[in-house]
Amino acid sequence: MLDLLIIGSSAAGSAAGIYAARRRLNFKIVTVDTGGEVALSGEIGNYPGLGMIDGVELSSKFQEHLKIYNVEPEIGIKIIKVEKTKAGHFEVIGDKVGEEVKYETNTVLATTGVHPRHLGILGEDRYRGKGVTYCTTCDGPLFRNKIVATIGGGNSALESALMMNEIAEKVYLINKNSKFKGDTILIDKVEKSDKVEIIYESMVEEILGEEFVKGLVYKDKDGNKQSLDVEGIFVHIGMVPNNKFLPDDVERDKFGQIKVNKMCSTNVPGFYAAGDVTDVPYKQIIIASGQGACAVLSVIDYINKL
Repeated sequence: MLDLLIIGSSAAGSAAGIYAARRRLNFKIVTVDTGGEVALSGEIGNYPGLGMIDGVELSSKFQEHLKIYNVEPEIGIKIIKVEKTKAGHFEVIGDKVGEEVKYETNTVLATTGVHPRHLGILGEDRYRGKGVTYCTTCDGPLFRNKIVATIGGGNSALESALMMNEIAEKVYLINKNSKFKGDTILIDKVEKSDKVEIIYESMVEEILGEEFVKGLVYKDKDGNKQSLDVEGIFVHIGMVPNNKFLPDDVERDKFGQIKVNKMCSTNVPGFYAAGDVTDVPYKQIIIASGQGACAVLSVIDYINKL
């Protein structure tokens, strides 16, 4: 019987693991992979003490820190189901390369993060990996000196456009709204770029191509259909919480985010959540790390009272 099972090993999960190790809890970290969306981030300049760093390096530092405390996440495990037993603890079922794995634990901490939201339009699935991507950091260098489009209106879309500004021949930035929702410093950089052409109040309706992406069709603010010749499309329209394994009685908001209080507790005693999978209003790496620490301290209080 574990004291704690941490599901996920990115910012929140790593911080939770460090705190759990320092308090000598009997715990495990299980995860599909290490890094999560942090590893897919571009330049990161707002994590205190590290200056300018990229997502891959920051994710690596998280894992190095865990190793200091002899913590090795169990990788390649997809959690399928979490159930609270009549005895009051949790039974957690996972899948590891087709084989069932099972854990019994007094508490569970979900730090599973989010995954990219899809457009849901014609051609998107067909050309995924053939010009359509959801990670500019991963795939941007493949489109050097080509004409590309980024779709979205937040920080991730702005960062995508700025990255491709240094790589591509030309970048179309298509925003369904009349203004951006991102940081002012990023908006200013995009607006000053000679390579980035911003298209406001427009909705992409179809992705065109043959073997690979050749273009897209969008509806402009006047309702007219327009087309663009592009070879790469970067989709950055938000994230969806990774929550399919949750017990039915764990409360979620209308977006599927896990509802937590200031102690990172859910409505189910013993079940905690931290990071981007929760309804915390600001999705930031430093906030996820802080929530991970807070959650473990809450777990310790809970266990002490059992």
